[in-house]
Amino acid sequence: MQENKEKVAFVVVRYGKDINGGAEYHCQMLAERLTSEYDVEVLTTCVRNAETGKNEYEEGNEYWNGVLIRRFKADPIHPENEKRYAKAAKPARKWRRFLYRIRLLAPLSYLHPLWEYKQKDEIQAMNASIFYSSGLQLFVKKYRDEYKAFIAMSLDYPTFYYTAIDAGDKTIAIPTMHYVGISFRSLLTTAISKIAYVGFNTGEEQKLGERIFGKALGKHGIISVGIETPEAVDWNTTKTKYGLPDDYLLYVGRITRVKLYRLLPYFLDYKKKYKESPLKLVLVGGVTIDKINHPDIIYTGYVSDEEKITIIRHAKAVVNPSNGESLSLILLEAMNEEKPVLVNGCCAVLKEHCYKSNFASLYYTTNAGFRKQLYKIDHFSDVRKEMGQKGKKYVAENYNWTLIIGRLRKAIEEIGK
Repeated sequence: MQENKEKVAFVVVRYGKDINGGAEYHCQMLAERLTSEYDVEVLTTCVRNAETGKNEYEEGNEYWNGVLIRRFKADPIHPENEKRYAKAAKPARKWRRFLYRIRLLAPLSYLHPLWEYKQKDEIQAMNASIFYSSGLQLFVKKYRDEYKAFIAMSLDYPTFYYTAIDAGDKTIAIPTMHYVGISFRSLLTTAISKIAYVGFNTGEEQKLGERIFGKALGKHGIISVGIETPEAVDWNTTKTKYGLPDDYLLYVGRITRVKLYRLLPYFLDYKKKYKESPLKLVLVGGVTIDKINHPDIIYTGYVSDEEKITIIRHAKAVVNPSNGESLSLILLEAMNEEKPVLVNGCCAVLKEHCYKSNFASLYYTTNAGFRKQLYKIDHFSDVRKEMGQKGKKYVAENYNWTLIIGRLRKAIEEIGK
């Protein structure tokens, strides 16, 4: 602990040098940039792999890059019943989502801001989650008065909920929310109502939060996050190591059915129509689905940050096919490297980036749209150059660290005022 500095604790489900995840990386970038002004800690679980949920890290404390990491064992309550609890709780999400769709959820919140319907089942499902940690929860409750602020990441998880419940008046929330069922849980209305400040990543995410929570949402605004630019490694070495081609469309992230179920057939249809194109699809990240054995699809598995930036720099374009994002770091990283980006237009946040950047990224919503937009990028160098220049400018003006850390610092200093 550093003397004469107030303590700030980030709360996130996973954290560490070998953790691969957007919210976790987001947390790391913010935490490390606050160490000059605050005594920064991270409260997290011992879970490393989000698929298995096993406690692979040792419980206890360690320092990394100037941040004290406190790890607590995950000890879910009756995890074998999680699906049953979630099924029992589902009607609450369905009702709230229905009211959202007919534009009544926010107006009704002024009469009924907090929902209790199915909260007991929701809490049981949450406590059965692989990320539930009674030790972390008790630590926040016991030592809350020692901290200037808690910064709770990602509203999907029990760590977020219990930090809000036990220290909401000292909590800055970074919800990283998107339009999925879990964002409509009744218990989140209670959690959000207790939080001192909610910092969204984008304007579209903020609109979503306002429409879901209505009156339950107190002080809020945009905080967002910037990007890191690690020193790149040698391209020829990286190219040889992973068998990379000269022309490729790049995807970086978790390789799951949810993320890629349309991208893969869309890309293969493109290659079938434009046989003359040498373009291949390179997938970077952990694989949790059966690989497609095809000469135009290349899997690298996990790569280092230094290798990742090298692979981005030599890509023809980058694609983000997700329909649920609160920001998209890979989009910002690609734009910063002057790479054109192709995104799923069904995601409001990604579509917002397209418009605000003056189309440094292009969006698609159908297979035909994907082919049309990818053709422009693949076949016209002047289009790629113009998109790249626009993207670089967009990131510099909207996602620079001076702006972002200034917003976060202001939110911390206003705690308790």
